[in-house]
Amino acid sequence: MTTMHGAVPLLFDYLTHAATTAPDKVALVCQKQRLSYAELEARSNALANALVARGVARGDRVLVFGDNTVETVVSFWAVLKANAVISIVNPLTKSDKLEYLINDCRPTALISDAHLFDAFRGPALSTHLKTTIVSGKLDDAQLGALPHGERWEAVVGGGDRTSAPPRRNIDVDLAAIIYTSGSTGDPKGVMLTHRNMLTAATSISAYLEVQHDEVILGVLPLAFDYGLYQMIMAFRAGARLVLERSFTFPAQVLKLMVEEGVTGFPGVPTIYAILAEMKTLKDYDFSKIRYVTNTAAALPVKHILVLKELFPRARIYSMYGLTECKRCTYLPPKDLDHKPTSVGIAIPNTELWIIDEDGNKVGPNTVGQLVIRGATVMKGYWEKPEATAKKLKPGPLPGEQVLWTGDYCRVDDEGYLYFVGRMDDVIKSRGEKVAPKEVENVLFNIAGVKEAAVIGVPDDILGQAVKAFVVLEQGATLSEKEIQRHCQDKLETFMVPKFVQLVGELPKTDTGKIKKTGLS
Repeated sequence: MTTMHGAVPLLFDYLTHAATTAPDKVALVCQKQRLSYAELEARSNALANALVARGVARGDRVLVFGDNTVETVVSFWAVLKANAVISIVNPLTKSDKLEYLINDCRPTALISDAHLFDAFRGPALSTHLKTTIVSGKLDDAQLGALPHGERWEAVVGGGDRTSAPPRRNIDVDLAAIIYTSGSTGDPKGVMLTHRNMLTAATSISAYLEVQHDEVILGVLPLAFDYGLYQMIMAFRAGARLVLERSFTFPAQVLKLMVEEGVTGFPGVPTIYAILAEMKTLKDYDFSKIRYVTNTAAALPVKHILVLKELFPRARIYSMYGLTECKRCTYLPPKDLDHKPTSVGIAIPNTELWIIDEDGNKVGPNTVGQLVIRGATVMKGYWEKPEATAKKLKPGPLPGEQVLWTGDYCRVDDEGYLYFVGRMDDVIKSRGEKVAPKEVENVLFNIAGVKEAAVIGVPDDILGQAVKAFVVLEQGATLSEKEIQRHCQDKLETFMVPKFVQLVGELPKTDTGKIKKTGLS
């Protein structure tokens, strides 16, 4: 990838390079629209110039409150071209949380859609926005009630499409603030530089072997870093992104995958749990799928078997990461059969090790906190120096900082990582430490179990008792006692759930992860 005047690459150069080398190639398929790289480049140039004309300056934050739409895609690249910092917020976010985020990062501009008006109207009025840009159908009175409200079509239509604003940023400048889900306390804004994101996209693309002729499915929210990087990596390769709002209507998405010839299928456990229940999957031709990815933790073995049957020609990648460094590890597909519970090895250009409670490195097969070293490690939490200091610590070499992840893990004799649990989640029962993930893995692999979540609940005798919440697959008739018996066969006595509660569904975060703060 080359840049003007030999400048060091910035994130938006991915789009510009693709638009220069393959202008007519389809870059984005979304809501029955098909946009070429040249058209995305032109629209993002127009919006970038319009933002600068409305007072957005280098380092300013621009908040995009939007779905997986063409407008959100254009806005991402435009904000970067305007030398500003992008923060995409999930459209399911409620007004009070949105107001917190706006007050936290103090954006100069807000970009959203008319159908979200009721959610953003109040928070927008409480700020000093220089512009509020809204796509979709909004009447004049509603638009006039917003701070410097303008219509998307007029703003983008009136901007200069031929070139981006003058380039001011360098690669250590902030590119994005991605807010964590806030499962413990208020959400924190993870600050990522252009260098952070370029490094992550390059590293992940290398081990996934992303090619220029990929067709990558995007059903995960662009507000979620896993979803966002599908677009970044697609455009880096000059490939095609097929963008859907969600996996709520799986048959519709699967039909589109076949029609578009999707080759890359990124998902999460909740998506694979839905697939495992579907009876019509053999009606679809998935022969073009080259790779399937999962992140968060190792997939249950039964989900691995489902994916292998569904996508027999695909490479299946089990991965692990966190917003603070994007990705930590991946399991090479060749290792899936003999290390199915591992989340793999460090991604390219990254190092990892395990430490004890005193910060000393420990040897193989010892559980401790995972530490990550590399250029993907965040710059810190936005305006939260104390929280940053708990995560970023001096590294082994002078002058550097490494990420203390806050996750318990272990490494085997061959250097493969196993995720044990979040340090905040660990249950202390009968004087023993119980990792919820270990119990959940057993529950997930019981025939008839669709989803499971394990927490600790107060207990007068045990200190904390292990409690499991279980969602059954359609037609399954397991009882609480049967589930406990399965666990007794697989787990040490102190890890077996004292309580099992069958529920119709589990609370989820905006990104589809199970939300344990809603359980008791």
